[in-house]
Amino acid sequence: MTTFRRGVRLGIDVGRARVGVARCDPDGMLATPVETVPRDDRSIARVREIAVELEAVEILVGLPLNLRGEDTPSTADARAFAAAVAQTVATPVRLVDERLSTVSAHAALRSSGRSQKSSRTIVDQVAAVVLLQQALEVEKSTGRPPGSPVPPVQETT
Repeated sequence: MTTFRRGVRLGIDVGRARVGVARCDPDGMLATPVETVPRDDRSIARVREIAVELEAVEILVGLPLNLRGEDTPSTADARAFAAAVAQTVATPVRLVDERLSTVSAHAALRSSGRSQKSSRTIVDQVAAVVLLQQALEVEKSTGRPPGSPVPPVQETT
Protein backbone atom coordinates (compact mmCIF):
# COMPACT_ATOMS: atom_id res chain seq x y z
CA MET A 1 0.00 0.00 0.00
CA THR A 2 1.36 3.41 -0.93
CA THR A 3 1.24 6.28 1.51
CA PHE A 4 0.00 9.71 0.63
CA ARG A 5 1.36 12.82 2.33
CA ARG A 6 -1.61 14.78 3.70
CA GLY A 7 -2.00 18.49 3.25
CA VAL A 8 -3.20 21.18 0.89
CA ARG A 9 -1.08 21.54 -2.23
CA LEU A 10 -1.13 24.32 -4.78
CA GLY A 11 -0.85 23.75 -8.52
CA ILE A 12 0.62 26.65 -10.50
CA ASP A 13 0.30 27.05 -14.26
CA VAL A 14 2.75 29.76 -15.36
CA GLY A 15 1.84 31.74 -18.46
CA ARG A 16 3.24 34.87 -20.04
CA ALA A 17 0.13 36.96 -19.22
CA ARG A 18 -1.47 35.05 -16.34
CA VAL A 19 -0.69 32.48 -13.63
CA GLY A 20 -3.35 29.91 -12.86
CA VAL A 21 -3.60 28.70 -9.27
CA ALA A 22 -5.42 25.57 -8.08
CA ARG A 23 -5.55 23.77 -4.75
CA CYS A 24 -6.46 20.36 -3.46
CA ASP A 25 -8.14 19.24 -0.27
CA PRO A 26 -5.86 17.87 2.50
CA ASP A 27 -6.51 14.27 1.38
CA GLY A 28 -5.59 15.05 -2.24
CA MET A 29 -8.91 13.82 -3.56
CA LEU A 30 -9.88 16.78 -5.70
CA ALA A 31 -8.10 19.74 -7.26
CA THR A 32 -10.17 22.92 -7.62
CA PRO A 33 -9.50 26.36 -9.15
CA VAL A 34 -8.42 29.17 -6.83
CA GLU A 35 -7.47 32.27 -8.79
CA THR A 36 -5.97 33.66 -11.97
CA VAL A 37 -3.09 35.95 -11.00
CA PRO A 38 -2.00 38.62 -13.50
CA ARG A 39 1.61 38.04 -14.56
CA ASP A 40 3.39 41.14 -13.31
CA ASP A 41 5.80 42.24 -10.59
CA ARG A 42 3.26 41.16 -7.91
CA SER A 43 2.73 37.59 -9.20
CA ILE A 44 5.24 35.92 -6.89
CA ALA A 45 3.98 37.83 -3.85
CA ARG A 46 0.38 36.86 -4.63
CA VAL A 47 1.27 33.16 -4.99
CA ARG A 48 3.06 33.41 -1.63
CA GLU A 49 -0.02 35.04 -0.05
CA ILE A 50 -2.27 32.27 -1.39
CA ALA A 51 0.11 29.58 -0.09
CA VAL A 52 0.15 31.14 3.38
CA GLU A 53 -3.61 31.74 3.39
CA LEU A 54 -4.39 28.13 2.43
CA GLU A 55 -1.61 26.70 4.64
CA ALA A 56 -0.18 24.83 1.65
CA VAL A 57 2.31 22.06 2.45
CA GLU A 58 3.69 22.05 -1.11
CA ILE A 59 3.60 24.11 -4.29
CA LEU A 60 3.67 22.27 -7.61
CA VAL A 61 4.68 24.42 -10.57
CA GLY A 62 3.94 23.09 -14.05
CA LEU A 63 6.98 22.51 -16.24
CA PRO A 64 6.02 22.90 -19.92
CA LEU A 65 7.93 20.28 -21.89
CA ASN A 66 7.30 19.24 -25.47
CA LEU A 67 5.87 15.83 -26.32
CA ARG A 68 9.39 14.35 -26.43
CA GLY A 69 10.04 15.61 -22.90
CA GLU A 70 12.40 18.37 -24.05
CA ASP A 71 12.49 22.00 -22.98
CA THR A 72 10.30 24.52 -24.77
CA PRO A 73 10.65 28.31 -24.89
CA SER A 74 8.35 28.45 -21.83
CA THR A 75 10.40 25.95 -19.79
CA ALA A 76 13.05 28.45 -18.64
CA ASP A 77 10.33 30.91 -17.65
CA ALA A 78 8.55 28.27 -15.52
CA ARG A 79 11.85 27.25 -13.89
CA ALA A 80 12.65 30.89 -13.08
CA PHE A 81 9.15 31.47 -11.68
CA ALA A 82 9.42 28.33 -9.51
CA ALA A 83 12.84 29.43 -8.23
CA ALA A 84 11.47 32.88 -7.39
CA VAL A 85 8.54 31.32 -5.50
CA ALA A 86 10.94 28.99 -3.65
CA GLN A 87 12.92 32.05 -2.51
CA THR A 88 9.86 33.63 -0.90
CA VAL A 89 8.14 30.70 0.83
CA ALA A 90 9.10 28.17 3.46
CA THR A 91 6.88 25.68 1.64
CA PRO A 92 8.63 23.11 -0.59
CA VAL A 93 8.30 23.87 -4.32
CA ARG A 94 8.42 21.13 -6.98
CA LEU A 95 8.42 21.25 -10.78
CA VAL A 96 6.00 18.77 -12.37
CA ASP A 97 5.60 17.76 -16.00
CA GLU A 98 2.55 19.56 -17.34
CA ARG A 99 2.51 18.33 -20.91
CA LEU A 100 -0.90 18.91 -22.44
CA SER A 101 -2.46 20.47 -19.32
CA THR A 102 -3.46 23.64 -21.19
CA VAL A 103 -4.68 21.58 -24.16
CA SER A 104 -6.75 19.44 -21.75
CA ALA A 105 -8.06 22.58 -20.06
CA HIS A 106 -9.21 24.10 -23.38
CA ALA A 107 -10.85 20.80 -24.36
CA ALA A 108 -12.72 20.59 -21.02
CA LEU A 109 -13.92 24.19 -21.35
CA ARG A 110 -15.01 23.63 -24.97
CA SER A 111 -16.95 20.51 -23.99
CA SER A 112 -18.73 22.55 -21.32
CA GLY A 113 -19.89 24.98 -24.02
CA ARG A 114 -17.43 27.84 -23.43
CA SER A 115 -15.67 29.52 -26.34
CA GLN A 116 -11.92 30.01 -26.27
CA LYS A 117 -12.45 33.77 -25.93
CA SER A 118 -14.84 33.44 -22.97
CA SER A 119 -12.47 30.94 -21.35
CA ARG A 120 -9.40 33.17 -21.45
CA THR A 121 -9.75 34.37 -17.87
CA ILE A 122 -10.14 30.89 -16.37
CA VAL A 123 -8.19 28.56 -18.66
CA ASP A 124 -5.04 29.06 -16.58
CA GLN A 125 -6.89 27.98 -13.42
CA VAL A 126 -8.27 24.93 -15.21
CA ALA A 127 -4.78 24.07 -16.49
CA ALA A 128 -3.51 24.36 -12.89
CA VAL A 129 -6.30 21.99 -11.79
CA VAL A 130 -5.30 19.49 -14.52
CA LEU A 131 -1.58 19.55 -13.62
CA LEU A 132 -2.32 19.31 -9.88
CA GLN A 133 -4.76 16.42 -10.32
CA GLN A 134 -2.20 14.56 -12.49
CA ALA A 135 0.53 15.15 -9.86
CA LEU A 136 -1.73 13.85 -7.07
CA GLU A 137 -2.49 10.72 -9.09
CA VAL A 138 1.22 10.13 -9.72
CA GLU A 139 1.96 10.36 -6.00
CA LYS A 140 -0.90 8.06 -5.09
CA SER A 141 0.13 5.43 -7.64
CA THR A 142 3.89 5.53 -6.94
CA GLY A 143 4.05 6.58 -3.29
CA ARG A 144 6.65 9.21 -4.24
CA PRO A 145 6.30 12.99 -4.50
CA PRO A 146 5.77 14.04 -8.13
CA GLY A 147 8.30 15.98 -10.17
CA SER A 148 11.56 17.36 -8.88
CA PRO A 149 12.28 19.71 -5.98
CA VAL A 150 13.25 23.30 -6.57
CA PRO A 151 16.06 23.96 -4.10
CA PRO A 152 15.68 27.07 -2.01
CA VAL A 153 18.32 29.62 -2.96
CA GLN A 154 21.23 29.62 -0.53
CA GLU A 155 22.21 33.06 0.62
CA THR A 156 25.90 33.80 0.26
CA THR A 157 27.74 35.54 3.04
